[in-house]
Amino acid sequence: MSSAVAPSSTSSLPSHVHGKPIIAVVGLSNRPERASFDVAAYMQAAGYRIVAVNPMYAGQTILGEHCHVSLVQASAALAGEGLRIAIVDCFRKSADIPPVVEEAIAIGADCVWMQLDIVHEEAAARARAAGLKVIMDKCIKIEHAMGQSHGVL
Repeated sequence: MSSAVAPSSTSSLPSHVHGKPIIAVVGLSNRPERASFDVAAYMQAAGYRIVAVNPMYAGQTILGEHCHVSLVQASAALAGEGLRIAIVDCFRKSADIPPVVEEAIAIGADCVWMQLDIVHEEAAARARAAGLKVIMDKCIKIEHAMGQSHGVL
């Protein structure tokens, strides 16, 4: 059973590798035809460290990364490497976003990024109130390719 990682215990850990933020992809699929796989593969090829989070594939390897059951578990594993998650990239339905935001807050992430067509104003307000940057209804791959960093990439 995973124990929660308090933000204070991880906030001093580096959240970047080679100058690029570590991105947890919540809802990452192991199927190459899925948008989550394509986007994560693109960001990984661009030099970003990807952390796979999807309870359906927990324990498997996706894009060469161990897949975790939750953000809390992923955060604990990274803390063991002396690192922390900076961006939580969400490939979940809008209705599923509030618990993801709560986990992002709990692990001390810097940003919650909701992909295209994913909007949850209440969860976004909760994240902002906790000090996280929030990006909604934008594809991280498209924004990166266009050179739009939104202050987080």
